[in-house]
Amino acid sequence: MIEDMRHIRAFLAVARIGNFTRAASELHVSQSALTVQIRQLEDSLGVSLFDRGKRRVSLTEAGRDVLAPLERILVETEAVVSRTRELTSLRRGLVTMAALPSIAVQIVPQAIQRFTKLHPGVEVRIRDVVAEKIIEAVKNEQVDFGIGSSLHLDVELKTSLLKVDRLCAYAPKSHLIARGGSVTLLELAANPLIVTGRDSGVRGLVEEALNRAECPLTIAYETNYMSTALALVKAGLGIAILPDAVADLNKAEDIRCVEIHKPPLSRKIEIIQKKDRSLSPSAVEMVAILRQVSARKD
Repeated sequence: MIEDMRHIRAFLAVARIGNFTRAASELHVSQSALTVQIRQLEDSLGVSLFDRGKRRVSLTEAGRDVLAPLERILVETEAVVSRTRELTSLRRGLVTMAALPSIAVQIVPQAIQRFTKLHPGVEVRIRDVVAEKIIEAVKNEQVDFGIGSSLHLDVELKTSLLKVDRLCAYAPKSHLIARGGSVTLLELAANPLIVTGRDSGVRGLVEEALNRAECPLTIAYETNYMSTALALVKAGLGIAILPDAVADLNKAEDIRCVEIHKPPLSRKIEIIQKKDRSLSPSAVEMVAILRQVSARKD
């Protein structure tokens, strides 16, 4: 393709200038090299493009016919090359991602801030949704990648570990649980619990752990958003089981974050991609920055 463009540029220069020597000088090639390029183009098209005189060359009828089309090809090809180079060099582009709400308020803002400072010409779009919606968005190619927990093995997806989140108990400061440094899962289960919806990874982890312990789950309230769960805790309506990352959002002095042990609960936060889809240079850079920010947080 690039060689073909050189032939077209050679033809257009000679057509405009009407002289091989001056056209060669403008293109910074030897006259013999320019002549070869024109001959090769004529051979590939099967026509003569120039009538060659002693002082000046002029276009043949065939040369006049192909002049405008070749000009358009050159302009459009150069535009494609320019755009591709801008995308590769991260001067422009678009990154789209879907993330769990707890991650969207934790490491994603810092990553976007760093990314846009380095690459101001690249647009970033973020969707904060639950785990199942992340999987759906990645599969349907609505986003470049997801940041969440893959709830089950899926042959259409590939994942790589970003970080590990611990689950903690969030209790009112006045509650007995809040006075200790840690709490067991069975101790928690004896209290009315505030949990996230069934389509969240956190809910699945809690239910699975309680099932293994043969302990029933007593749900006081079920919420879609972790901020709502914290508000219910603040009102004294129960104890919430949420990721430790939520502690950064908890500004209420009357709520305590307590570590869960026996057993400790944690979830893997992964970069989720469609298996047969490559990431753009911009998306690759964003994932790298997410890893840097996550490593500092940990």
